[in-house]
Amino acid sequence: MKSPTTDARVVAADRAFFANLFASIADEMGVVLRRTAYSPNIKERRDFSCALFDAQANMVAQAAHIPVHLGAMPMSVQAVLSRFPTMRPGDVAILNDPYAGGTHLPDITLVSPCFAGRSRKPLAYLASRAHHADVGGATPGSLPLARELFQEGLRIPPLLLCRKRVVDEGLLELLLANVRTPEERRGDLRAQLAAHSVGESRLQEAVQEHRSQRLCAAMDDLLDYGERLMRNLIEKIPDGTYRHTDRLDDDGLGNGPLPIAVTLAIRGHEATIDFTGTAPACEGSLNAVEAITRSAVVYAFLCLLATPSKLHDEPLLDPPLNSGCFRPLRLVLPPDSLVNAAPGHAVSGGNVETSQRIVDVVFGALAQALPGIVPAASQGTMNNLTLGGLQPDGAQRFAYYETMAGGMGAHARGDGASALHAHMTNTLNTPVEALEFAYPLRVERYEIVSGTGGNGQHCGGNGLRRDLRALVPMQGVLLTERRVSTPPGLDGGHDGAPGQNHLVRDGRARRLPAKCELNLAAGDVIRVQTPGGGGYGAPAIKTNKEKTLEKEG
Repeated sequence: MKSPTTDARVVAADRAFFANLFASIADEMGVVLRRTAYSPNIKERRDFSCALFDAQANMVAQAAHIPVHLGAMPMSVQAVLSRFPTMRPGDVAILNDPYAGGTHLPDITLVSPCFAGRSRKPLAYLASRAHHADVGGATPGSLPLARELFQEGLRIPPLLLCRKRVVDEGLLELLLANVRTPEERRGDLRAQLAAHSVGESRLQEAVQEHRSQRLCAAMDDLLDYGERLMRNLIEKIPDGTYRHTDRLDDDGLGNGPLPIAVTLAIRGHEATIDFTGTAPACEGSLNAVEAITRSAVVYAFLCLLATPSKLHDEPLLDPPLNSGCFRPLRLVLPPDSLVNAAPGHAVSGGNVETSQRIVDVVFGALAQALPGIVPAASQGTMNNLTLGGLQPDGAQRFAYYETMAGGMGAHARGDGASALHAHMTNTLNTPVEALEFAYPLRVERYEIVSGTGGNGQHCGGNGLRRDLRALVPMQGVLLTERRVSTPPGLDGGHDGAPGQNHLVRDGRARRLPAKCELNLAAGDVIRVQTPGGGGYGAPAIKTNKEKTLEKEG
């Protein structure tokens, strides 16, 4: 007769097996997408996510790709199912509408159903989201200093790109006619379709080996497990109300600073995250849609699941990334605010910049509830740069997009890491060789800037500096934050240094604002220095002997 302990171990092993099985499907989709994509933004920076959903559009597994996509993709799948409730084998939907679960227009999502045997109802859905380096709009790269969504590029509601595995060439040509780099976009969309094909094949193999009923039961179990883990975590946070406010510097159109306020109420095993007091939606593009705000909040709580601390009986080094984790979290989002913009507002900066500040304020509230567990603020920006124009041959256009790493916040156990993409972006840099091969740009300087991390018992990570020389005339946009405000230290730690942007022309450097549109001549240099992370704990006071030794050394 089996003991209860043995039964529990069998259940845990069975759950781990299916969790890894489902995650491996999403992972392999990501590998295919990256290896077959055309653009450096996808194949080098890996700015994409892939996920598996159950028949009710609950996310069962996501590959460890981009956190900002985490809470948003389920809303896109739900939008597709609302528009196409009876998808057939071989159908693939496409959308990028921020008000239908999207993030911003360059993030194009594909959704496809998977069927088991002759069943007419889908067993599951696959989704991929990739940042396409240009989807039209006022400036190359589709991140202009816009005042309305129409200026940011082509808006795609849920549509069928494929019917019974046949691509709708008319729809595809319509999309490609509205972008600056159509062949690159065609290649990246084909790469997403290839990823879906592989994901469907792997899920069909799983059906043959384990039967659809068992797979469905495993999906339900994993969702319930994710919910239990999150409820257990919240229950260990002291009951109470915790408030924190931080600010975005400006929206690039003269409006700012823009406060984001959060009131975190912990009651038993549920958390209410209330953003009442946040600024109204702004004139510029820093408006976040609900999907973005949800992603940022969920990410902050998932970080607690993965952090070794008194909150866990044992560390969860690989916490589940599924919709079950969302269930104990209740969001209160003021209508038409910076964190819940009404349709029509420009939103490209909300995805990349406001999402970072939402994480900062949620962590700021959690730090009050959990002293010694939450780190100081990281750089708090993605340091977005887009550049575009004609290649030297004068025939082909290019569109370059980059986010730049900075300092991570220090924590109670050590210093913050330097030159990493923090929080809501999990991308890599574009390697110098790949960048210079694909674009008429030269990387003249690329280094970590020492001393930009905040001082403390543990120091914040340092930011970096990257100098890019334009080899041909081109347009550009800088969309950055933390150029006025500083990443806050924690528990007596000093703030990290703010970032800086410069244009160097004819050997003379001119400081640029955090957000601006650029017209570069051949030979101009764009210099971006990214913020450091906040320090943790009060810096130690040096003795006279130590000061003397430093002077003599």
